[in-house]
Amino acid sequence: MDTQETSPSVLLFFNNERFIFNAGEGLQRFCAEHKIKLSQVDHICLTRVCSETAGGLPGLLLTLAGIKNGSPESTEHVDIWGPPNLDLLVNAMKNFVPHATMVKAHIIPRSDNVMVHGNGAALASSLHAEELQAEGKFKAVSISAILLTPTDLLDGSHFSSNDTSIVYICNLHDIRGEFDPRKAKACGLKKGRKLGQLQNGISVKSDLLDIEVHPDDVIGPPIPGPIVLIVDCPTEPHAQELLSAQALNAYYSDSQSNSPETTKVVNCIIHLSPATVVSSPVYERWMRKFDSAQHIMARTTREHETTPILESSARIATRLHYLCPQLFPAPSLLSVQNDGVAAPNFKGSISKVCGISAENLLKFTLRPPRRLGLDRSSVQNQMTSSVFIKELLSEIPEIADAAKNMSTFWHKPKEDEAELFTRQDSEVMTGDPSLAGHAAPRCMKNVQRDDLEIVFLGTGSSIPSKYRNVSSIYFNLFSKGGLLLDCGEGTLAQLKRRYGINGADSAVRNLKCIWISHIHADHHAGLARILALRRDLLKGVPHEPMLVIGPEQVGEFLKDYKKLEDLDMLFLDCRSTTVAKWDDMEADSMNDESRDHTVLTSLSEDSSLLRCSKRMKPSTPVDDIKLLKRFKKVLSEAGLVRFISFPVVHCPEAFGIILESAERMNCGTVVPGWKVVYSGDTRPCSEVIEASLGATILIHEATFEDGLLEEAITRNHSTIKEAIEVGRSAGAYRIILTHFSQRYPKVPALDEVSIQRTCIAFDLMSVNLADLPVLPKLLPYLKLLFRTRELI
Repeated sequence: MDTQETSPSVLLFFNNERFIFNAGEGLQRFCAEHKIKLSQVDHICLTRVCSETAGGLPGLLLTLAGIKNGSPESTEHVDIWGPPNLDLLVNAMKNFVPHATMVKAHIIPRSDNVMVHGNGAALASSLHAEELQAEGKFKAVSISAILLTPTDLLDGSHFSSNDTSIVYICNLHDIRGEFDPRKAKACGLKKGRKLGQLQNGISVKSDLLDIEVHPDDVIGPPIPGPIVLIVDCPTEPHAQELLSAQALNAYYSDSQSNSPETTKVVNCIIHLSPATVVSSPVYERWMRKFDSAQHIMARTTREHETTPILESSARIATRLHYLCPQLFPAPSLLSVQNDGVAAPNFKGSISKVCGISAENLLKFTLRPPRRLGLDRSSVQNQMTSSVFIKELLSEIPEIADAAKNMSTFWHKPKEDEAELFTRQDSEVMTGDPSLAGHAAPRCMKNVQRDDLEIVFLGTGSSIPSKYRNVSSIYFNLFSKGGLLLDCGEGTLAQLKRRYGINGADSAVRNLKCIWISHIHADHHAGLARILALRRDLLKGVPHEPMLVIGPEQVGEFLKDYKKLEDLDMLFLDCRSTTVAKWDDMEADSMNDESRDHTVLTSLSEDSSLLRCSKRMKPSTPVDDIKLLKRFKKVLSEAGLVRFISFPVVHCPEAFGIILESAERMNCGTVVPGWKVVYSGDTRPCSEVIEASLGATILIHEATFEDGLLEEAITRNHSTIKEAIEVGRSAGAYRIILTHFSQRYPKVPALDEVSIQRTCIAFDLMSVNLADLPVLPKLLPYLKLLFRTRELI
């Protein structure tokens, strides 16, 4: 069992068939951490279809496509089962998930479960369970599904396909009874093939007696297959429908219509319902209908939780924090979502209920029968920060002195800071932008720590790994809100690891906009989860929809996905935020007497960016102009004067981004704002260099090591050396490398020249603008930290 930050996932594994119930974000990363192979997954069963339960599905399908070489000729496919709105999700995913032939969606119908009274009122009482069927599948288990839709929703105008959830009944096939040699001898049977025929269910003639021997004469009664229920009731009305579901009557030990011989004994019930629902009287009444079932509560909170869900990433984050707490704040180790409700307290009238809180890797063994029951052998031992630090000091004793040396960099005398700006003024006179990178830009003068902090939520590429999550960067503008640049799967979980649950909620609530660089899933698969959380957090509070800026394909995906669940957002094409389009809007605004001349500066000075923008020749719909005007107001509130998308060399419609803050006053002197450029995924190109001229920070992808240049060219990515050269050519003050291939969890080799302005990003690394002068000094200490040959 995986009790991750979103909807928990249940894995049901047999020798020849594997089932996953719900595929929330983080499933792949969890399985990579614990070496659970997903390559043989045959079925994905969803209890509901929403970002909470299916946020990890696109990434999982893409990974399976790569593993199984999902070509159009391939006959292999993954069966996905879910309620009637499953087809909406599948259609939305087709915008960016190739190998569609791998996916076979099975819609579990609602019609069999709905009765209509004479007055026309609809009731959702489930009369029958729908058995899942697929040719050549379900060899070891039969699975049935019961749809739950609250009655008041079916009978009203507010019904949504999202209001349906599913209860899955998993019944392993019976084991044939044991053959009794003594009974066979009494029936006059000799040793030979007749005994085999009887064990295969075939009647035979006795060898010594004039009788026909039937299998039941020599074989004991079959051993009933264990039964597991997987229950997801998102609300109390769903729990009421669960209580009235007639299809479950045969499984109730307290049912008057069942005798002990006919009752189907349920061995385990896995509750995916929120703790608030599980502790409700209606739900508890339903639970009391099972005498001997083991109840496992997957969504309840365990007090004093200290074990991280991803031990490997927590170990690295804790070690980095020990070395340099200024750049690597202490990670939050909470591993389950805090619903604000503890596990139900089973006392008094329900003392018979055997309920426990789920843990990561908790197992319930179904076969063989002698081992039926809970198995905690794989559950993690208590791992805390102190344990990780003790390991580190034992492994690298000199790291203690290194940490002390690092701390001195944050106590630099003021005169040293002044010298940096003096050197800058002299070096700028040379006119060579490549020489300006060593000098502190003027925007750094007396900079405050509440101006800008860049948090790297994901620094890996392609698929999540146990060391690096996929792409996402959070711009913390403090009192002015925040921005997200890219939003790969697991972005929300990373925010929780960085800020804790409440802090992550605050960050999402105060987001100003989300910008997506291109259509590849590792850059946007976490978008729906972030938007859905913001929608829920701001429910009942006056607010504007979130503005999402991205390429056209992302807009098409969101348009289709919004049919599934409302995301409370508006979409703006990246092409409408290029230099040319901003200037078009500025020209249009000249006739508007209410135009605010202080919001954005003119953008026409970037001639190269203007040329590459016009080369794309996009049209600007009237709606986009209106959105741009609204976006100007949002940027002004965030303290930004420039937000420019520019095309890069990767896939069609791939972009980079320029962000620039407003000027500020310092002791009567105007200090220019900072400038940050993010390349997105790209080959080294003139567009990135032009965009990065004079940048305070260039965040550039560095997917491959220098020895893999041909692969970088083939895949339209950059090597480490190429990325650094782009920043050097543009005169960027600091170059931060990210988007590493997952084969590189450590520090790549860098020469002495590169070290002078470059830093390697790690997950949860938090770079405050005030810390830029000391950033390159980190590299030698990182090499010490990661000097061991293997990561634990």
